Amino acid sequence: MVLGSRGMVGSACIRELEKQSGVSVIIPVSRDQVDLTDQAATIKYIASERPDWVIVAAAKVGGIHANNTYPADFIYQNLAIQNNAIEGAFRAGVEKLIFLGSSCIYPRDCPQPIKEEYLLAGPLESTNEPYALAKIAGIKMCESYNRQFGTDYRSLMPTNLYGPGDNYHPENSHVIPGLIRRFHEAKMNGDKTVIVWGTGKVRREFLFVDDLADAVSFVLGITKPQLGATVTPTCSHLNVGSGHDLTISELTEAIKAVTSVEGVIEFDESLPDGTPQKLMGSSRLNILGWRSSTSLADGLSEAYSSFLATRA
Repeated sequence: MVLGSRGMVGSACIRELEKQSGVSVIIPVSRDQVDLTDQAATIKYIASERPDWVIVAAAKVGGIHANNTYPADFIYQNLAIQNNAIEGAFRAGVEKLIFLGSSCIYPRDCPQPIKEEYLLAGPLESTNEPYALAKIAGIKMCESYNRQFGTDYRSLMPTNLYGPGDNYHPENSHVIPGLIRRFHEAKMNGDKTVIVWGTGKVRREFLFVDDLADAVSFVLGITKPQLGATVTPTCSHLNVGSGHDLTISELTEAIKAVTSVEGVIEFDESLPDGTPQKLMGSSRLNILGWRSSTSLADGLSEAYSSFLATRA
């Protein structure tokens, strides 16, 4: 069962699971089937479908602007969705569950690369603290169910995601889809300059969404004994990243090339940058045998093609 099946992550998970010979039935769940913020409805729905595995890809997500503008929505809706999904899965006797979070769970000023054990080691980035707190609660909820009930509920924390099915809203999107839309519209309008938020100096890591789906499938296939000491009762989550970061300035140049824009890039330093650097340490998952396979250039090209198809 894939909760949030219409979102970028959920749809990528379905594409990946369709390739797996060991998966006989995929149950896509969107708002049409059940409102995951409704506890009674969610518990009833999961019980009626009786899935073996559940992937919690449903969430309220957005960029800096959205997190700053709707903090109450971000903390309430995400807590409600994950609480209902995890408890509903437990009551239905679900064997395995994957809870998907975000790199923003870590302290703002983390040593780099960010290791799983840095969780709760310092203050969070203020611009997305409500969302981060909800995701931290989801990790601890999976840990707690595992400790108390012996369940096999695992949490994956991906770095910044992009790809087909992304949200290209002009204000509420993440950095890559936001820039793709801005550069495309600049090209269509013949603009001579493209304005980008912040200084361009902060560093970010990005992961193509289909690579995350591959990681989800990989972790679902690992047994408890195979996990060994990599996942412990008090550090049950795994980072999922590409292993490479770059400055926002370098990213904008890459997107400019993909979209074939001729204009000049200007950075508006009056607007917030967010966390100075976020590079995920994914060594635990790498040791288990998984690595990302999509280059940034290939991923951006596919993301732009998907954007153009969506616009059409």
